[in-house]
Amino acid sequence: MSDQDVADWWATSVSRIEPGIIELRGRPVQDLIGSTGLVATIWLMLRGELPPPGAAALLEAALVASVDHGPQAPSIAIARMTATCGVGLNNAMAGGINALGDVHGGAGQQCLSLLDEIVATPGSTADVVARWQSRSKYLPGFGHRFHPVDPRREPLLTLVDEAVTAGIVEGHHLAAARSIEDLLNTRPGRHIPMNIDGATAVIYGELGFPPPLARGLFVLSRSVGILAHAWEETQQGRRIKGPMPPSILPTYRSPEG
Repeated sequence: MSDQDVADWWATSVSRIEPGIIELRGRPVQDLIGSTGLVATIWLMLRGELPPPGAAALLEAALVASVDHGPQAPSIAIARMTATCGVGLNNAMAGGINALGDVHGGAGQQCLSLLDEIVATPGSTADVVARWQSRSKYLPGFGHRFHPVDPRREPLLTLVDEAVTAGIVEGHHLAAARSIEDLLNTRPGRHIPMNIDGATAVIYGELGFPPPLARGLFVLSRSVGILAHAWEETQQGRRIKGPMPPSILPTYRSPEG
């Protein structure tokens, strides 16, 4: 095997790192420092180019909205417990992030797949929703186990409306999401509004991100809250924090039932 074979093994267009050289997607890092924000740099790293005007602000809004949901979220609780075990912030963060899966943290990706399917076939909302609901009683991106109406929904959708008016995005994913919401709320006695996963899926779809990156971007955003909670926990001096205060013991169920 030649040196070139080894070099080609790790061939990448994401970054160029050589002695005295650091380039991100072909742009010298020294040109980005001080002139390019973190969100625009995230876009650059994922898409290979800087975002068009207005797009970074919309992406930033989605990232800000998903930063934290308190210790009610398993990922946050796990990070806080892990932080009391003497393993360091990186391990506490990794523990919380590793809890983000299909059920906790995956709804944005699933919702964007749902929206993409509707956008690809205009007028298909009822059929697509019926197929999804035949597989699961949960429709990703709609309803919330904690909030009657998710307080993050309205400001995010307002920003998308404004971006459509400004010509920054086309509005197809927004229309698809609202068509689902309208369909769900025509059923008597039920009000199922879009939640944070639905609203951010709209933004990621409007900005052209594929569904797997919707999950990746959510994890990136939630990592901020995970870090903040883990750091706060380390400042409180508690050791080996469990899921319940020591005064509360789990219910014991005997083998006899």
